[in-house]
Amino acid sequence: MNIFLLYILLLKATITSFAGLASLPVVQDTLVNQYHVLTNDQLNEAVVITRSSPGPVGLYIVSVGYFAAGLSGAVAGWLAMITPALLVIPLVHYAKRKIDHPRVKAILQAVVIASSGLLFAAAIPLAQDALTDPVTIGIAAVSLVLMLMTELDTFWIILAAAMTSSAASLSGVLLH
Repeated sequence: MNIFLLYILLLKATITSFAGLASLPVVQDTLVNQYHVLTNDQLNEAVVITRSSPGPVGLYIVSVGYFAAGLSGAVAGWLAMITPALLVIPLVHYAKRKIDHPRVKAILQAVVIASSGLLFAAAIPLAQDALTDPVTIGIAAVSLVLMLMTELDTFWIILAAAMTSSAASLSGVLLH
């Protein structure tokens, strides 16, 4: 894939997201469904790499770029990740003065709601690829319950899931 096109596609994803994984639907739609330079498994892996390593969640864009086009793709992903942040700084400075305006609040609330819906829509096909046996379904169910019912840090949930997966794999229980 042309690196400039990859940068533009990843930039589109980062511009349309307002927090971490909110760009996931755009990445999945463009790179997995339209251009076929990435599989759902690779997208899942990029998200897992980012979620299990320190740093911003949006760094998965760098992993996606790497999976799509190697090192130059990773650089394109990194540039796509930082470009909106550099462009939005003057906008945020202006918006601070208008943040209490009801119309601005309504727009921001609509963006959050739309991002939530898009994130949920992207999670379904990714879950279909990742939930392959009773162990992975159990890990997902327990993780969901822990996220919804406790204030346990996501790091501990991810660590417990990794340990459970390793134990299941070592004991011969099927994991995809």
